Amino acid sequence: MSLTDVYITRTAAYFPNDPVSNDEMEEYLGVINEQASKSRRIVLRNNGIKNRFYALTKEGKATHTNAQMASLAIRKLMNENAGELASLELISCATSSPEQLMPSHAVMVHGWLPETGNVEVVSPSGVCCAGMHAMKYAYMSIKLGQVEKAVSSASERLSPSLRADKFELEVQKLSELQENPYVSFDKDFLRWMLSDGAGAFLLENKPNAHGISLRIDWIEGYSFANEMDPCMYMGAEKLADGTLKSYLDYEPQQVIEQSIMSIKQDVKLLGANIVTLGFKKLKLSLDKKGIDASEIDYFLPHMSSYFFEDKMYDEMKSLGMEIPKEKWFTNLGTKGNVGAASIYLMLDELFNSGKLQKGQKVLLGVPESSRFSYVFSLLTVC
Repeated sequence: MSLTDVYITRTAAYFPNDPVSNDEMEEYLGVINEQASKSRRIVLRNNGIKNRFYALTKEGKATHTNAQMASLAIRKLMNENAGELASLELISCATSSPEQLMPSHAVMVHGWLPETGNVEVVSPSGVCCAGMHAMKYAYMSIKLGQVEKAVSSASERLSPSLRADKFELEVQKLSELQENPYVSFDKDFLRWMLSDGAGAFLLENKPNAHGISLRIDWIEGYSFANEMDPCMYMGAEKLADGTLKSYLDYEPQQVIEQSIMSIKQDVKLLGANIVTLGFKKLKLSLDKKGIDASEIDYFLPHMSSYFFEDKMYDEMKSLGMEIPKEKWFTNLGTKGNVGAASIYLMLDELFNSGKLQKGQKVLLGVPESSRFSYVFSLLTVC
């Protein structure tokens, strides 16, 4: 079977509302138990994020759904044109924050796009790597000749789960038990890390007739879940033996009183492993494909925090694949950590920056801390 080349021919991003500065965050997220967060300033100083976006008002009212934001990014991608939307054959949509357990996120996105007709939809689950999995499904479908034109998207709406009112019953219960009425750091930490938004790519079996395209040379993923305990999780509690206890196995009142549905991060496990585990696999991918790091013109690393930037650089250098910092491209500081959508938002900004020249190589790197997964992809500008 002959395999066709696959190209990203357009990119788009959608952000809800105006950017929210560090000083405004608690106006949107609120304070827990009428006490300012102990960790907010420390976390913000380390993560280097200056602005982020929330799909809600200061009163906590939703302005967009997750699926709606993804559909708006796709509409923007297709120039708000019903005919172009109707030409799609596949829609692959990822998120780590679906707003329902059923139906799938992708069919909810499709529900906002009636012009597309009865196309195939697929919804890869996961966390930050899910956006890359969505892209890989679309890439493989075109590569095999099953479709000629597909959209992949990634979106997040985590802000509602970060609001103070989601933790009030927990701190009230702690107060009743005469314990420290502060939400634990593993929950509070992520309140200052995450952002809302959506991105989308158009993938086709031929490059743009006018303007640049990005040929997808390869996409490779690796999981360390066979070696590592969960590190970031939601809808569960981590037990002493490292396993997760599902919200389904708690009494309804316990789910509320212990904020079981909140998103949590084992910060010690994160810091000790997120960089060292995955980048040796990037070295393996580059070596397998005969690519030297000196050939990379742009490196787009998904980072939850600038805290990891130097650690990532040092690790890559130690593995013999140093990419100078001037070749790194990220918009974490201005757009925030948008989980699965972050790599879409970075690539969209670079794609539309006017900086890319034909023949250049762009390397994407997406670590995921949930149970330590990584996806890497090499693109060539053409």
